[in-house]
Amino acid sequence: MKEDQPLSPADLEGFMRENEIPGEIIHLDVPTPTVKSAAQAVGTEPENIVKSILFLVEDRSVLTITCGPEFVERRAISAHFNVGRKRVKLADPDRVLKETGYHVGAMPPFGHHLPLHTLIDKRVLAKERIYAGGGSDRTLLHIDPQTILSSTQADILDLLNPPGPNTKNQKHAL
Repeated sequence: MKEDQPLSPADLEGFMRENEIPGEIIHLDVPTPTVKSAAQAVGTEPENIVKSILFLVEDRSVLTITCGPEFVERRAISAHFNVGRKRVKLADPDRVLKETGYHVGAMPPFGHHLPLHTLIDKRVLAKERIYAGGGSDRTLLHIDPQTILSSTQADILDLLNPPGPNTKNQKHAL
């Protein structure tokens, strides 16, 4: 894998084969750049589509994985890393492509140019099977969420709600 070249569904498939990661890459006739379009393309509810979103935490790349159309709560990320909320920013499309090899809207949860620190929302793990980015806007990955967890060694937390006084997210240093 050359780090200056975009990756494709074939690269993802090769990564999965090489690492013995079970899952199915589904090739579609329509583009699926949004949760809604992906859900419609495979005939499922939006909550069964997961999105992989790259954030920068003090300039370090952190991948988040969440279900459906919900927004990631930056305060949950900042509390997890014990940094101020303003230290957590959404990565721009150029940085996403450079760091992961995939375009925004097509990014799988693994198989990037470099391993990424990954955070997975606890709701993802409550699903039996989900669809994730498959490496292009016309492919999706059908996979067991536990496989994503074991393949990424992700930290599990609530990414949709701000941490409250009783929140017990484990703090991690960057």
